[in-house]
Amino acid sequence: MKIVSVVGARPQFIKASPVSKVLRQTEHQEFMIHTGQHYDYEMSRVFFDEMELPAPDVNLGVRSGHHGKQTGEMLMQIEKVLMAEKPSCVLVYGDTNSTLAGALAAVKLHIPVAHVEAGLRSFNRIMPEEHNRVLTDHCSDLFFCPTKVSVENLKNEGIFIGVHLVGDVMYDSVLYNVKLAENKSKIIKKLPLKPRGYALATIHRAENTDDSNRLRSIFEAFEQISSDELPVIIPLHPRTQKIINKYGLYDLSLKYVQIIKPVSYLDMLLLEKYAKMILTDSGGVQKEAFWMKVPCITLRDETEWEETVEVGWNVVVGADKEKIVKATKFFKMGNPLPELYGNGRAAEKIVEILAKKFKSA
Repeated sequence: MKIVSVVGARPQFIKASPVSKVLRQTEHQEFMIHTGQHYDYEMSRVFFDEMELPAPDVNLGVRSGHHGKQTGEMLMQIEKVLMAEKPSCVLVYGDTNSTLAGALAAVKLHIPVAHVEAGLRSFNRIMPEEHNRVLTDHCSDLFFCPTKVSVENLKNEGIFIGVHLVGDVMYDSVLYNVKLAENKSKIIKKLPLKPRGYALATIHRAENTDDSNRLRSIFEAFEQISSDELPVIIPLHPRTQKIINKYGLYDLSLKYVQIIKPVSYLDMLLLEKYAKMILTDSGGVQKEAFWMKVPCITLRDETEWEETVEVGWNVVVGADKEKIVKATKFFKMGNPLPELYGNGRAAEKIVEILAKKFKSA
């Protein structure tokens, strides 16, 4: 069986890691395409280094740009690779432009598409990620769903065939890599920070960064939340940094808000593990907070991970300053359910299903 995996952004490197390991351990052939969507070292290559992933077989070097231009360039270049490699199946992850480009390139060539994290829905069509999710699912042949809710979402859209509840590959990755982080990462001492003595924040979604009022409201909340006893640590996404410069948000004092450069995956896991609370608009970080048993405040108007809200470890507050501040003061945590996202063996299930489907290829 020959699989072409398409990745391009940090969350996809994390998701692909356990699947890639199982594919290669079971002697299947994997050809990995890196689109280049995340291209600086901290956002890209360091993840392959830390997680001991083989280097991508090809890096398309597409980089950032307007959605249409970026997706179009990816589509053209991925198509060329697929025509040369002739895989049994194309494996795509998540909800980025790389995901959609990989799925479209494959389906136009009549190559089966398998979607990891199929069935997720925010039901917010303003988000570019939502369009990517829906369109990718309706191009796909195999659907690897992380939760029961994602399976139901597909049923509601008339998708029943090829749907598999496998659990979350990110949980596989976290279980393995948090142990590496404890041994390798020095980020807590380097900053330095006290365990449970800081709040961790991440901001990168277009719905927040492209709206100056939302972004200012979020940073004003950070300013109000932070103190000498509870600094707010923000590993700042390069895109968000550019927009902050554009909007001139440095007129805020941000005395106890510590903005740092993007950190490696292992450093991020350790920062999450020892935070008192996490404030984020990242889907992946919401789940990692749940697995680390750290309360999460989601800076969006909805979440794909409804389960974390239902069990009481996540609260959705949008970009409203007062709601954000109130959530940090009155958050009452629930009890994590140990197998809400599977048992940490999603990658094994995915490869087993692929091998059965394409055993003669």
